This record gives sequence, C-alpha cells and structure tokens, in this order.
Amino acid sequence: MLQSTQSAIEVLAADFEIDMAFSQDASDARMSESFAVSWDQVHEDAWHQRDVEAVMSHGCVVYVVGPLMEAAEAPAVSLTALRLVERMLEAGATAAKGESAGVAHGVARWRQLARDAKSAEPSAAARACRLAFTKRPLTCDDYLSSVGFHLVGLPEVLVPSSSPLDELVLSAVIDSVADEMASDGIEKVVIRYGAELKAINQYEEEDFKYNPFGGVHLVAGVH
Repeated sequence: MLQSTQSAIEVLAADFEIDMAFSQDASDARMSESFAVSWDQVHEDAWHQRDVEAVMSHGCVVYVVGPLMEAAEAPAVSLTALRLVERMLEAGATAAKGESAGVAHGVARWRQLARDAKSAEPSAAARACRLAFTKRPLTCDDYLSSVGFHLVGLPEVLVPSSSPLDELVLSAVIDSVADEMASDGIEKVVIRYGAELKAINQYEEEDFKYNPFGGVHLVAGVH
C-alpha cells in the first residue's frame, strides 16, 4: 500500500507526502478505537458495519501529510486530498480517516463525496470537501461547533448548546450557515444572523484543529 500511495501522490498530489514516522506495514491495534470515535454521526449512511469490520481487519497503516496552505488555496488542497482518498480506495485501501478534524466515513460515502466533488460548480466541490474533512457538532464551551472548516477556508460555526433542538438539527444549521458563508461571504452572513466572528482558543496554533479564521458565534434562536 505504501508503493500505491507514493505512486498516487506523484500523479495527483505532488505537495503531499507519506509520513514514514507513523506509517507501518502492519496492523495497528489503536485503529479500531481511533475510527470508533471518528465516524461521522450526521450523514445517515456515512458508514456501515462492513466499514467497522474493515478497520478491525486492516493489515497496514499509511499516514499522508498535506502542505501548509493559505485560505485561498484551502479548497483546492482539500479537493486534492479527496481525490487522493478516492485513488487509494481504488488501489485497495479499505478505510480512510481525515486526521485534521478527526472524521471518518465508510468507503461508499468517501466515493460519493469524491463524485460530488467532480461537479463543474466550484461551490459544489468545496461543499463536498467540507463534508468530507470536517466534523460537527463538537462541544466548545457553551456552544456546539464545527471543527475543520479552515480546510476549506472558512471560520467555524458555533451554535448555543442551550438550544432545545437536537444535535442533528443543529448540525444542519451549522451546514446551512457554512453554505451561506461560501456563497455570500463571511461578513454578510455575520451581519445577517447578528452573529459575532471571534477567535477560538480551544486549540493551540500548531494543532491540526486550530482554525486561524476564528468562529462565527450564532445567537440563541437561530435555526
């Protein structure tokens, strides 16, 4: 699998590289737990029991690291990452997880997201990448938050955890606001919702989950 990954990188993702310090040509007992806490809980068919079993029976682990990127470059880099995942599944990989936000999908879901990203509309491709590599909702102080929106050049979206709505509905609110930010611009959306854009200090700057664009904090009652 290491050889297949390197070949795919050379063809699709020259700025990416294999992290040999963590990759291994053997199973890793930590993978089952790592995936268990990372499976996407929002999309109804994000993963299936066969995906869980594939992780349990894996024979090797390959870590791939992407390049540092500016906001304007983020959607294109994430699209490259998604294409790389698709290529590796075609080459025989049985499971994949995005480490930056800590999110995993089953093979069928990864392939669907890769197909969605092939749309002629850049906004559709960026949305597919956001759904592929970001996670929601996670608890952040008094809010439920997205994690990983910086991977598509956006701030996180935070909704008050005091809302009577359940987490799936709040996740839909997060996704809707993100769609609006992508199409209309962050400033317009902040004004539209009477929200506040401010820094998120939950993660250190060197952490994969740190978002340099901050977070859009919504007020109670927005849905």
